[in-house]
Amino acid sequence: MISIPTGRELIDPFRVLAEAGVGDGLTVADFGCGTLGHYVFPAAELVGPDGQVFAVDILKSVLGGIESRRKVESATNVETVWGDIERPNGIRIGSGTVDVGLLVNNLFMSRQREVMLRECMRTLKPSGRLVLVDWLPTGIKFFGPAADQLVTSAEARRLAEATGLRVEREFSPGKFHYGLICTKP
Repeated sequence: MISIPTGRELIDPFRVLAEAGVGDGLTVADFGCGTLGHYVFPAAELVGPDGQVFAVDILKSVLGGIESRRKVESATNVETVWGDIERPNGIRIGSGTVDVGLLVNNLFMSRQREVMLRECMRTLKPSGRLVLVDWLPTGIKFFGPAADQLVTSAEARRLAEATGLRVEREFSPGKFHYGLICTKP
């Protein structure tokens, strides 16, 4: 029987955030943050009280869950933001505001990939970083996206470069994912 990892066994958010250079006083946005805030709350810890984390999602129920957890954990540096990352100016974050943006496990779900990357890039400061993490083929039935939905690291690199991002390097965030660190010129 195959043991399928979850949570930090699947991808350790602190590892991804360290690769991205997240630290004290930075502004981070997790685009498509998801219900658990897997990256939101570790990022809030790393940026400290002088930093800020935007938890961005299109689902208001997701943002409600993040807001509840924010209150329980007294994470005063977390702000929920309703936003459509697949639409130009669809995120209610000002242009040139974010030091590090995270786009984790979202490329494979979108048909508007270039639009999504351009919108995330819009929010970045000059020299800001966008971290792209998405699925590798797992070879395990019913785990991860279908093969026809996968966005390879080469395709993600091409998309990033087509939107004007500079791909600095690739890293391994876990056994089932690839990661790209991209910089806004």
